Amino acid sequence: MGRAISNKNVLAAQFETADFDGPFLASFGRPELRGVWLIWGDSGSGKTTFTLQLCKYLAGFRRVAYDSLEQGLSLSLQKAWERVGMAEAGSNIILLNKEDLPELCARLRKRKSPEIIVIDSLQYLDKFYMKQFKDLKAEFPDKLFVFISQADKAGKDPDGHIAKKIRYDADIKIKVEGFKAFVTTRYEDRDKGEGGADFIIWEQGANDYWAEQIK
Repeated sequence: MGRAISNKNVLAAQFETADFDGPFLASFGRPELRGVWLIWGDSGSGKTTFTLQLCKYLAGFRRVAYDSLEQGLSLSLQKAWERVGMAEAGSNIILLNKEDLPELCARLRKRKSPEIIVIDSLQYLDKFYMKQFKDLKAEFPDKLFVFISQADKAGKDPDGHIAKKIRYDADIKIKVEGFKAFVTTRYEDRDKGEGGADFIIWEQGANDYWAEQIK
């Protein structure tokens, strides 16, 4: 039987949070860099650019591993990497070239392994079901897993059963559409204006897309 925690100790507990600033603070709040986040959107929506912008920013706090299961090391990924100025992240980010779950877990068991792992995408993660998801979280409770998902045919929700399940578990849920990221965060502090704001990925693209939606 687990140890019960008193009301007083619940209220007095301290947690390490990331001191986000600017647009990231407005959208994400001050999150713990552990647990699960989920990003989803259609192809061409700005999802890859946003994910890499986020990776670059997170690399200022922890070491990041970007597991590109879809593209791997490719010219298109290299161009996206350059577009966000990823060189500035230096050695705090690494690319994993289509590394499957057993290889990834073996890497994460090593000392000084990356603290933040971005998996792009869920649809390319072989034999990954709720059991594997729960096992991953249980084995690496102090790491942050950011899962990327394709959108369903309607373009509104994550595609597939496991992606939908992870959405309910995630502390931060991000839907990308029309070069905007719509962020739902459990770290929102409305009184301080921290968390919940839309994140503009590409201003001109967002303006053009959303102008068309209101015609």
